[in-house]
This record gives sequence, C-alpha cells and structure tokens, in this order.
Amino acid sequence: MSKSFAQSFPFSPNQRYPDPAVLILDPSFARYRIFSATVEQLGTGMRWAEGPAYSPQDGVLLLSDIPNNRIMKYAENDDSFSVFRDSANFANGNVFDSEGRLITCEHSVTRRVVRTEKDGSQTVLADQYQGKKLNAPNDVVTRSDGSVWFTDPLFGINGNYEGEQAEPEQETTNVYRIDADGTLNAVITDLVNPNGLAFSPDESKLYVVEWKGTPNRSIWSYDVAADGTPSNKVKLIDASDFSGLDGFKVDIDGNLWCGYGSSGALNEDPEVVDGRRVFTLKGKPEDLDGVMVFNPQGTPIGFIRLPERCANLTFGGPQGNRLYMAASHSLYALYVNTRGAA
Repeated sequence: MSKSFAQSFPFSPNQRYPDPAVLILDPSFARYRIFSATVEQLGTGMRWAEGPAYSPQDGVLLLSDIPNNRIMKYAENDDSFSVFRDSANFANGNVFDSEGRLITCEHSVTRRVVRTEKDGSQTVLADQYQGKKLNAPNDVVTRSDGSVWFTDPLFGINGNYEGEQAEPEQETTNVYRIDADGTLNAVITDLVNPNGLAFSPDESKLYVVEWKGTPNRSIWSYDVAADGTPSNKVKLIDASDFSGLDGFKVDIDGNLWCGYGSSGALNEDPEVVDGRRVFTLKGKPEDLDGVMVFNPQGTPIGFIRLPERCANLTFGGPQGNRLYMAASHSLYALYVNTRGAA
C-alpha cells in the first residue's frame, strides 16, 4: 500500500493469553472472551476507516477509507489487504444484502445510497427525499423484509475532508427506510445527526446512535411494528459520561458491540449505586479507544482496548465469530465466542 495515502502504524499482538486488551467489566462478558485469541492488525495506512461489511459468499471484508475516497478489501483466503474501489464518492457505511449485493452510503456530491449489482453496475436506491437532496448518508442496515434503513446526518457536507461542503436541503437529519418496492420514508425525524444503527436479533427493536454538538452520544431504542414503523422511543444508553459511541453491531444474544473512543479512560473499579455498577472516566483518552460492549439492558459488560479510536465494526469469518474493527488508520480483528445477529 502506498504510504502517500496516510501513515501506517506498526502493531504487535499481545503474546500472553488471555489478551489483556480484552477487559471483562461484568462477569456476564466472560463467556464471550476466547481465552486463546488476541487482537490482530490486518491492514493499515488509511486516514479514517469506516463502514466495514463482510461478504460470506466471497470471504472478504470491505471497509471505507473516507478521506482517501476509496473502499478497501481484506481477503481471508490469502490475508491480503488492497484497494477494492477507487473514486468511491467518499463512501461511508456499507452492508451486503441477502443476495450478496453491496449497498453503500456516499458523501460526495452524489449524496446517495447505491447498490452494486452482481454484474458491477450500480442502482441508486435513494438520493433525494421530497424533491430535495439528502444530507450525507452515513450508516446502513438491511432487514429481512427486504427494506434498507440508513441514517442521514450532516457530517459529510460539513467540510471537504470526508465529502464536499454544501448547505443542507433537508430541514431535519433523519433515519430513512427504503421499502422493498423502492419507496423512501423518513421514519425518524427528531434526532440530531443520527449515526450508527442496528436491529435487535428478532428485528423487533431498532437502535440508533444520536450525535449532538456537545460531547454526548446516546443510543435510542425503538419498537418496530410489522409494517416497519418505529415507535416508543426510549434512551437505552446515555453516553454523556463516555462521549464515544459511533457505529455498532448486535450479536445473537442482543448485546451491542460499539465502536468507541473518548476523552478519558475507564475506571475499571466502578462504584455500585442501587445495585448497578457505575463506570466513570479517568486518565488518558487513548486508554478508552476500542470497542465497548453493552448488554441488552444498556449496561457495559466488556471492553476491547485498541491502539486507535474505533469508528465501526462488524462480525464475519466462516463461523461469523470474527469481530472486524475499523479503527482510524487500521483494520483489527478478534475472534469472540458469539456471532452477529444478522
């Protein structure tokens, strides 16, 4: 990989088992840690890694290097890391649908959600709503009914680093649903810059990260009706004390594995208040770069410490038990004792 794109960083995995980078914050997380698995660096040299998506058909992991305007590929069969697509319209979120087609959110002047067909052609799924251009589609997931859900914050048009600066045309920053027939609906309109999103294992709940102008990221939970309508908004995780939530995925047990980074380090000896463990921050911010794992009730139960801030992640591998983590300049992986809900 050309070093002209960005700085590459050396990484040495921990020699001892269990990996001290995998922290058990609550005894319930112990079952998910594999004793003889360590964090690995699979590729480096990116400027801002985002949007990882795994293709079980091809055994490859794709992820966006947004400022470098490209999509990267990690191939499991030969452990190679290479450019999958140049001039990617400042792609961010990616996901493979049930037919193995790549769906991508783009920040550039295109400002759209596009699907790459099996023959390599592209189908635009959404680029405007009610006659006005979308903001900058950010993260995307699919549902078993064939619908595609994505967030549309302002990040990609706030400057020229991860897209192209522009004035927003939409009055709100929304979560959208594209139905199987192509109909586009704004299903959540009251969040300030919605970011990562994911469904619970049975798809009865939708979780969405809200990012605000102050260091405050929270995850909201919604009930999802049979017709795909979200309701009953509840704050599942208040991250005002952590300020690091970004993209995330849900495992088969309903735990939320969240890309993370913060302005302080985690106090691993929390205070117990009303029977609940309350975590606070202390020390250096780099001590809290990695992946925070919350149980379905929103309690932090585990943490995977990385040398770089993690923006997003996904599950993959032949058994679905390899956690791929897109973290700033690098791609990391860790085998865990669970699988992604999807």
